[in-house]
Amino acid sequence: MTIRIEGLRFEAIIGILPHERRTPQRIHIDARFTYTYTGGRFLDYAAVAETIVSTVTKGRFGLVEEAIEALFETLKEKFPPIETANILFCKPDILPDCRVCVEDFRNFL
Repeated sequence: MTIRIEGLRFEAIIGILPHERRTPQRIHIDARFTYTYTGGRFLDYAAVAETIVSTVTKGRFGLVEEAIEALFETLKEKFPPIETANILFCKPDILPDCRVCVEDFRNFL
């Protein structure tokens, strides 16, 4: 099975520039998780989305890459059924003419 969480939007402190360390900015995340559904063993997508927001907002990361690594670690620890994870992490307001995103994939099998 695959669960997609698309268009998750929230604000968080993230970045290394002085203004990014002071002012929360918009974050957009799309994520995809695979798992094996077997007799009642499921992935709680609401809890996964909440964990993503909580991890990023509490982490106050300097780099998007650090945030994604923390998300992989936290999500796998909290949701053992996750077999693979793909996270697209975007900062839509960091540059005036485009949306900047970092994407990574993790295979936990």
